Amino acid sequence: MRQLAALILLIPLLGAFATPSIPTQLYSSLVPTKVLATYNSLPKPIQYPQYTTTTGTWLYFPPDTWTSGFFPATLYALNSRKAVCPPTAANALGLADWVTLGRSASTGLVPLEAGNNQGHDQGFLSFPFAEELEINPSNTTAQNAIKAFSKILAARFNPIVGCTRSWDSADPNDFQVIIDNMMNLDLLLNAADLTGNTTLRTIAMTHADTTIKNHIRDDGSTWHVVEYNSTTGVVIRKRTEQGFADNSTWSRGQAWGIYGFANMYKRTSKVDYLVTARRLAKYFLDNIPADGIVPWDFDAPLIPAPRPADSSAATIASMGLLLLAQVETDPDNAVFYTDSAINITNAITSLAFNEPWQSILSNGTVNKPANNFLTGITYGDYYYIKVGTELVSRGLVNCTSRR
Repeated sequence: MRQLAALILLIPLLGAFATPSIPTQLYSSLVPTKVLATYNSLPKPIQYPQYTTTTGTWLYFPPDTWTSGFFPATLYALNSRKAVCPPTAANALGLADWVTLGRSASTGLVPLEAGNNQGHDQGFLSFPFAEELEINPSNTTAQNAIKAFSKILAARFNPIVGCTRSWDSADPNDFQVIIDNMMNLDLLLNAADLTGNTTLRTIAMTHADTTIKNHIRDDGSTWHVVEYNSTTGVVIRKRTEQGFADNSTWSRGQAWGIYGFANMYKRTSKVDYLVTARRLAKYFLDNIPADGIVPWDFDAPLIPAPRPADSSAATIASMGLLLLAQVETDPDNAVFYTDSAINITNAITSLAFNEPWQSILSNGTVNKPANNFLTGITYGDYYYIKVGTELVSRGLVNCTSRR
């Protein structure tokens, strides 16, 4: 799959003194073409792609699934791309009215506003509605969705623990919180802005503060799961669910953390969040292997080879690093994070940009302990598109594809 190679890499992954080259595949006509083909293949009643088979065919899941917001959000992401890259025959961005398709695909999520089984992942379900409000802030359907999903999420907050509950447990005293939950806090902030309810903002910040205290190791790595006693707030256990071991660092969780804390700093200006995002980014970048490929877990054994990658961790981290660069107060750090994001994107593009597959990228690891890896992943594709658009928006590349 090392095909359509990126422009020549000018520098090693972490030794940047000049802006590295940017892979042309980010702007390939295959990107919108594949997304449109997926939209046209959505089942009726609607289901959403979550991951592919190991041969690249999308598998579809009912709306009441934590990843269901990503594909509609991907359609909106192509509208954002179209806004900075005028449609041409070469980029295929003129194939569709992406906003119209995004709105259509989002309709399957609306019934979930009355209740669903996705625990803390209300934020991910809300993604397309947040995208809609960026375009049309007065859209009442999107406003109502943000309010409804935030109400569900806020109801999961425990002030004794200082977090929103991630997963439900048969034992009500077992209060489980995962690092991924940092990505759902933006929903609470969006709802606070819409409603003026400052309690929602307080919940988001309290959760982030508690995560700093209990989820992050001294070296800047993260635990996947922290279990609390719901009545005392005491930490019971720190473990993994999708990583290699309880004391290892699951790369996608680390990526969610970078992105989540960078976004919390952007939204609140609380310096602790910037400092934390830097710590998590340093660990992530310091532990990428020499080949630049992000592994599914930084501590997973190299034997048997090859150790699986996770293309979704790579794209989430790249977008998180670009966000961190955007809010960074130190100009040198901002350049470093931008260059690092580009280098990660280069490496994963070389490995995983897969022309024959229905997904844009292959080599995703959904859940290695469950033997679900070497797949395409819907959120990996979503962040891959967002990375490409962000680089154009910053004037670092033109909207070109050299396929």
